[in-house]
Amino acid sequence: MHDFCFTIPYGLILVAGGVIGYWRKGSTASLAGGVGTGLVLILAGYLSLKAFEKKKSSYFALVLETVTAAVLTWIMGQRYYQTSKVMPAGIVAGISALMTGFYLYKIATGGNHFPAKTE
Repeated sequence: MHDFCFTIPYGLILVAGGVIGYWRKGSTASLAGGVGTGLVLILAGYLSLKAFEKKKSSYFALVLETVTAAVLTWIMGQRYYQTSKVMPAGIVAGISALMTGFYLYKIATGGNHFPAKTE
């Protein structure tokens, strides 16, 4: 599975979560954090997709995705530890930890692989 297949939906979930947090609680921190990190991930996923279409590897996008997910894991993990609130801190920390693991796996296995030509 290619990283952009998960990164773009992951980014969209973060954007939606930030907007919902702002809408329900008036939290500008949720809006800035969710939309900001979500857009970074969507951009990284888009760059990875475009590189894949050109049959090139995009390590820059993969590193950006990994760092963003790891930072989110750390920040939201700390917030969950302090508040014990599963929503949103625990959920975002859990999803981000899974995504960090996935990205590290992709880095370890050489990034996105291109389908072999069959003729």
